[in-house]
Amino acid sequence: MQEPDSRSVSEHGEDDAQGSAATFLRVHREVLLAEWQQAILDHLGWKAPKHTSWLIDHLPELLSTLADAVEFGPETLDQGLELAHASARMEEGFDLGEVAQEYALLRRCILHRLETQGTQLRKGELTRLQDALDRVVTLTVTFFWTTRQRILHTLDRMAEATLDEPDMETLLERLLTRLMEVALTVDTAAVLLLEGEELVARAAVGLGTEQVQGARVPVGPIVREMAATRQPVFIRSAATDPRVLLEPLRREGLRALYGVPLMDGDRLRGMAYMGSRTAFLFSDSDTLLFHAVAQRAAAHINQTELHAREHAARHEAERSLALLDSFLDAAPMGIAFLDLELRHVRVNNLLARINHQPVEAHLGRTLREMAGESLAKPIERAMRQVLESGAPVQDVFLEGPDAERGGTAYWRVDYFPVRTPDGALLGVGAAVVDISDHKRAEATLQQAIDFREELLAVLGHDLRNPLHAVSASAFMLGRAQGLDDASRRAVDRIRKSTSRMARMINDILDFARSRLGGGIPVNAQHVDLRELCQGALEELQVTYPERPLTLETQGGNLEGCWDPDRVTQVLGNLVVNALQHAGNDAPVRTTLIDAGTDVVMQVHNKGAPIPEELLPRLFDPFKAAQVPEEPGKHRSLGLGLYIVHEIVQMHGGSVQVDSSAERGTTTLRLFGSPGIQKSGYQDYRSEKSDF
Repeated sequence: MQEPDSRSVSEHGEDDAQGSAATFLRVHREVLLAEWQQAILDHLGWKAPKHTSWLIDHLPELLSTLADAVEFGPETLDQGLELAHASARMEEGFDLGEVAQEYALLRRCILHRLETQGTQLRKGELTRLQDALDRVVTLTVTFFWTTRQRILHTLDRMAEATLDEPDMETLLERLLTRLMEVALTVDTAAVLLLEGEELVARAAVGLGTEQVQGARVPVGPIVREMAATRQPVFIRSAATDPRVLLEPLRREGLRALYGVPLMDGDRLRGMAYMGSRTAFLFSDSDTLLFHAVAQRAAAHINQTELHAREHAARHEAERSLALLDSFLDAAPMGIAFLDLELRHVRVNNLLARINHQPVEAHLGRTLREMAGESLAKPIERAMRQVLESGAPVQDVFLEGPDAERGGTAYWRVDYFPVRTPDGALLGVGAAVVDISDHKRAEATLQQAIDFREELLAVLGHDLRNPLHAVSASAFMLGRAQGLDDASRRAVDRIRKSTSRMARMINDILDFARSRLGGGIPVNAQHVDLRELCQGALEELQVTYPERPLTLETQGGNLEGCWDPDRVTQVLGNLVVNALQHAGNDAPVRTTLIDAGTDVVMQVHNKGAPIPEELLPRLFDPFKAAQVPEEPGKHRSLGLGLYIVHEIVQMHGGSVQVDSSAERGTTTLRLFGSPGIQKSGYQDYRSEKSDF
């Protein structure tokens, strides 16, 4: 800003005014304000505010009243201006030394400008200027000191009100009571907190206390103004102002009403007000005092809420930990949580028993300290993998000595990352299932299965010789002369029974070979499947003379490389199975089809369809024991179709089944084998491609 030239005064014939301190202050006011503001900012340093307009809010008027006091006498000083300036500084947090420094810097700026301009004041002008400044400083410092002492005294009284740790409503009421004891013009005061779209009076003292306490009023223009500006609101006549929505205040005929916002950071929590029935204005010291009370009330409200949240959080944490402990104790598996350094944070009793240490001994101890060197190595490797990848590691099987029962113990363990809700990795968890009993039961079951299969193999082998003797004797009896019809029928039953027993023994032996010896042996050679099947059916026809067994062929080339005994066994099992399930007079038809590289064998019969639920396990061993026995039908071991399936697989083929009431039952055999003329394997399906 350009400084006014003092010579311009003399050009207008005002030489007498050049020696006036009042004129000097008026002429150089803008320059003095700028220099003073810069001096204040330099003095405040890092505490200097970002927005400095408030620094000089009172200074222009203060310089003007200072000029008037120099010119017309000290009685013209506007004391209200000095008190307002002191109040503003106190509200901004200035201490007494900083306020005094402000005036010292103003005095320095005035004297520096006088020296710089070379202005010569009339005799006594500088003294009157210094006296006026001293009066302003004395008045401001006295007010500042008195108000500060008053506030400190009130704050001490407030501190006494908190000694017995009262609840929030009681403490707020005590704070408001201390205010009314000191501020004599205050007739009523209250604290209202924001709850949704309403203000609720949580504490009230003075006029209308009973009506105000607990009252609810909607959020009105006063609160909206506070929320927008974060500044106090003053109302000169509360009884008539439409912005006042609390009816008890209007009925009491209040005049001055002063409200301040209660803040939690940038969030409006509510408001506090004080009112007077006699005064239209509150003094600066009263408003400063009320601000101190409101700040203390806001701090206590916020602290109470924080304590409530902390208590709720602690209660929820304790509840969660209790639930976790209950779950850990009831869980049928060992559970452990370890931190990033693989130190135990939490374990349940079951895992503690596995480690043969109490739960308390685990806490803070490392994995190696608790699990032992032999088990710690694979466990640590899996846990490190979880920590590095952040992904679970499942189905890790461990074994170690069983100290309680002796022998070896077995465990299945799943490892998983433990994270905070925001995804930060805290450590690793482990779920340990003791599968020792399962392993023992599995071993016992396997022993029983092995024993059964060995018994079946021995039984089948040892039954062959006596069965051959019976079969040979029946054959000889059948050729004897002079047998009546009843005797011949008896001989036929013996031959059929021995034939069926022979097939059963063969099935048992083949089953034992497939389970114990690595599969059914196959001795492949070049054969004509038409001749082979014709011979097998003729042998079966002798055993079942009353049942028509037919053979049909399609295609010219039915030769290939197969095991003739096994093919005969397959056909025999399929035909006998068909005879057992067909009607008493229904024929069983065998069809051979030349399918290029394969030969397809079909065995078809009419009869009751196979239940749909049995089809998926039709070729399982011993399935006949699970099927209800039909009246008049022979019960079998349920190995025939299993043996068929195994032999077909050994030849590189497959077995499928089709069964319905309309079509009857068809067994389809894809009978392919690397041989002389038929080689490779091809998936071939006919209309009746399921049994």
